Amino acid sequence: MKKEGFLRCRAFVSYQGHDYEGVATVGFSPEKLRPTTSLPADFLSFWESNKDAAEKWALEPMMTLLPDKCTADVNVYHVSFQNNDYASRVYGILCVPKASGEYPAILKVPGAGIRAYNGEADRAGKGFIILEIGIHGIPVNLPGEVYHHLYNGALKNYHSFNMENRDTYYYKRVYTGCVRAIDFIHTLPAFNGKLATFGGSQGGALSIITAGLDNRVNGLVAMYPALCDMGGYTHGRAGGWPHMFRDEKNRIPEKIKTAQYYDVVNFARQVSVPGFYTFGYNDMVCPPTTMYSAYNVIDAPKELYVAENTAHYAYAEQSSAAWDWIMNFLRNASPAKGDTKAEEMNLH
Repeated sequence: MKKEGFLRCRAFVSYQGHDYEGVATVGFSPEKLRPTTSLPADFLSFWESNKDAAEKWALEPMMTLLPDKCTADVNVYHVSFQNNDYASRVYGILCVPKASGEYPAILKVPGAGIRAYNGEADRAGKGFIILEIGIHGIPVNLPGEVYHHLYNGALKNYHSFNMENRDTYYYKRVYTGCVRAIDFIHTLPAFNGKLATFGGSQGGALSIITAGLDNRVNGLVAMYPALCDMGGYTHGRAGGWPHMFRDEKNRIPEKIKTAQYYDVVNFARQVSVPGFYTFGYNDMVCPPTTMYSAYNVIDAPKELYVAENTAHYAYAEQSSAAWDWIMNFLRNASPAKGDTKAEEMNLH
């Protein structure tokens, strides 16, 4: 190749009635990749105003203990709290250690789709508050068929809803909802002021986005992040999931402009805290070109675990390394500079 990027070979064969595929991808100077997505001049003011608008709504939190999910060491709750508009709520599963004391928190943000969540009781038992949220404004403990019908019905292709307008795009309430989740965590008496975000795919994107939006985040883990350099297709190279610009019909100025306000690379440019990142070269859902484009603009301490052979999944070793990183990091971290509660505690 004449410039930085990735070259992929895919081989197909039929043998004894079965079809097989082999994939190999080679990176050429991927550390030199830069995003095609530009940073709007009013990017920061746009998101500050949206956060301020959301903060005007009282959280009105609701917590319901789930006895069947509790363990000997952890209480598990189904929770919800107000987001950015009337009756717009965020739902999730909260796990809190039973032993008295104060604990660091992990905000676990979800991959794409619509589903129920079980929480992280086992990992919370190691001394962490873990809040796992959904993004669609519906309870996360409903029967599976409810989510199946929504995924294939009313919320099908939710990631592209209202993309012609940055003020009504579907992900606006998603991004503010992640910030409100941090607001909620700060109301918990057992929270010690140290917080990190964790997610994969769409969740990997939201982990970076939340760290870029909110200075109360101490650190982050992002596994194969989506929503990176989505406009790459308009520059003759891969774009990130959900690949709306692969279809030329979507390459209209309004949608391209909206994408700039929601693209991970522009939040990556704002990240100032340590992070752990991991992905693979064979990923065709979140192409490595797009993920490197976001990773390379992060000007903060960062650790990269590349598992070249993986596609849109992680080896057990990657997942273990990610969880070990975030737990060890939080055990040794100081409260974030934006943590008013911790600052007040220090003053006293």
